[in-house]
Amino acid sequence: MKKKPSLYLIDGSAYIFRAFYGVKHHLSNSKGTPTNALYGFTSMLMKVVREEKPDYLAVVFDSKEKTFRHDLYPEYKANRGEPPEDLKSQFPLFEPLVNSFNIVCLRQDGYEADDIIGTLAVRGEKEGMRVVIVSGDKDMMQLISPDVVMLDTMKEKTIGE
Repeated sequence: MKKKPSLYLIDGSAYIFRAFYGVKHHLSNSKGTPTNALYGFTSMLMKVVREEKPDYLAVVFDSKEKTFRHDLYPEYKANRGEPPEDLKSQFPLFEPLVNSFNIVCLRQDGYEADDIIGTLAVRGEKEGMRVVIVSGDKDMMQLISPDVVMLDTMKEKTIGE
């Protein structure tokens, strides 16, 4: 039996925060710009590429704008504070970084990464692929099916196999 092609969908927005808070020491470039989140993000991304060897790979980011959920419920995520300045200064660098590795980078105005990942997971499964969602977000577990699994790289476990 022929092996199904694999589609890996990385929750890039969640990866950024994991990387920022996961790299304990301060890293910066020669101009003093913080780079610890970029370093951690790159390390985690390359680990997936190296160890998993996906046939297809996309890194998905949240919209920079408010999402449709804010229109439906103005209090959506209202209690979340602003990210630290050391992290905010790195935000513009993630998409060019992903693109420099020739990896597909996705973002859609008005949608969170979760929404895009959910849509692509369903489509990938319909196309006969084995879909691997790379995220620690438990909300994604509702997408698990015989051909859709979740890889939590922090806990180094695959859910749904």
